[in-house]
Amino acid sequence: MRDLPENSVFYAIGDVHGMAEALTRLHLQIVRHHRENHAGRHAVVVHLGDYVDRGPDSKGVIDLVMAMERQAAKSDDMTVVCLLGNHEEMLLQAVSGDSGALDNWLSNGGHQTLASYRRLGEDVDEAIFHFPRAHRDWLSDLPDVLLLEREKLVFVHAGIEPADFPFIDHQVALWTRSKRFFQTKNWKENEALDGFRIIHGHTPTEAFEPEVEGNGRRINVDTGAVYGGRLTAVKIDGAEPPEFLQAALP
Repeated sequence: MRDLPENSVFYAIGDVHGMAEALTRLHLQIVRHHRENHAGRHAVVVHLGDYVDRGPDSKGVIDLVMAMERQAAKSDDMTVVCLLGNHEEMLLQAVSGDSGALDNWLSNGGHQTLASYRRLGEDVDEAIFHFPRAHRDWLSDLPDVLLLEREKLVFVHAGIEPADFPFIDHQVALWTRSKRFFQTKNWKENEALDGFRIIHGHTPTEAFEPEVEGNGRRINVDTGAVYGGRLTAVKIDGAEPPEFLQAALP
């Protein structure tokens, strides 16, 4: 990733789960908001993982974020970062040929993902065999965390183990729902976490509203877009309070 300007504005997007139309609307809203409120400043758009499964158009979501990455790479105005989620890891294990992993993935929303890729008349095995190499390679290269020491920000899919920070275990990053992480009072035991804010998804919030805990030190933007909530992004602008943008209703 390129070096980020010191006055960058960050936008972190929660779990998409195949909701390509909602992601398109949220991307447009972020671009419009940034142009109207932060013209001339660098924008960093972070996708927090779980692009696939359960929703109607996982292929469309991956096409969309890959295209946004390519466009941003040609621009000095924006950086796009895409993180790995647990559903991407399940997909990768499934398409590797592990039959147990395939069954697990299909039972966790993989059927809907395959439907978005499947050619007319294909069965599951054929669809797995023809899963696009470009998408598989892109998913395989995704990082599981973005840690910015200067900005004191951590972007991760699920969370961290507070006692181990700054070390972040791969499986914890993708799967944790530990109370040790969710209750920021526990972070005091590790001085290395002092001043850091952690932005994550993975665990759908109550009432599908963004969750801000510990005076903004932990922010959860998985607002259940695939379950009837709205797809959410949080804007982080220095020491300003977090601001939330949500996909406009169709």
